[in-house]
Amino acid sequence: MGAPARVVEQRTEKREAGRREEGQVKSTGGRVDLRADKSRTAIEADGPIRLNKFLALIGVASRRTADELISSGRLSVNGETVRDLGTKVNAGRDRVALDGRLLSNEREKRTYVLLNKPKDTITTSSDEKGRKTVLDLVPSGERLYPVGRLDRHTTGLLLLTNDGDLAHRLMHPSFGVEKTYLVTTKTPVSKLDLDKLTRGIELDDGMTAPATVALVAGARSTSVEITIHEGRHHQVRRMFEALGHDVEKLDRIVYAGLTLSGVRRSEYRSLTRDEVVALRRRVKLDR
Repeated sequence: MGAPARVVEQRTEKREAGRREEGQVKSTGGRVDLRADKSRTAIEADGPIRLNKFLALIGVASRRTADELISSGRLSVNGETVRDLGTKVNAGRDRVALDGRLLSNEREKRTYVLLNKPKDTITTSSDEKGRKTVLDLVPSGERLYPVGRLDRHTTGLLLLTNDGDLAHRLMHPSFGVEKTYLVTTKTPVSKLDLDKLTRGIELDDGMTAPATVALVAGARSTSVEITIHEGRHHQVRRMFEALGHDVEKLDRIVYAGLTLSGVRRSEYRSLTRDEVVALRRRVKLDR
């Protein structure tokens, strides 16, 4: 059995006060240059590498997205369209093109943005229905990709970057990146419910891993902080629904050690160099 649930003080007013004191934090640059030690030479020194890894290293797409691009025939190597996911390229010699546009084999200057996502925005690069996406809120001029997804009605911390390898590892379950949510339910959450969340909840896709839960005082037992390290589809909502609770609000307040301190809803900021280094070390990316 996991550790018993604990009661914490109400933090909402403190967070809002901190945001007001620190003011709006917004940047249209957001670039962090980590190329000084190993960039183009690092890629070339690897010799032939898989095409999806090459695309991730130069910041075009995560490896998962890269596989989709390859399968759909949008990539060519030395003028020949490729669809084989095992295709390898030599970054120093081969000419790789996406939709006919030649890709540089030098790493792009990497960009890392932390967004406080509002409701009614879609976590995707574009939407066929014309709905507002998270990229509409971050006019950086860079090709960025959301790290993971928050559903349309979920608010809070979302990371966007063109560092495909980092994004891939942050989302990979083997690294167990922790995410903390503030959950507001329509009905009071009991101690028994909290204990069940702590041990794990049986969902239709299997038992969840144990979560860390904290009941927020002063909210009629309808406000819970929960920390998980999995990334299943709508996982937090489904966990509470399995206990008979409808989720009224869901706000992600911590992701991989990053917080929303000083960033108001719908606003964003660039990560500091120290934050980027810490993220990369967290997922064993030292270069």
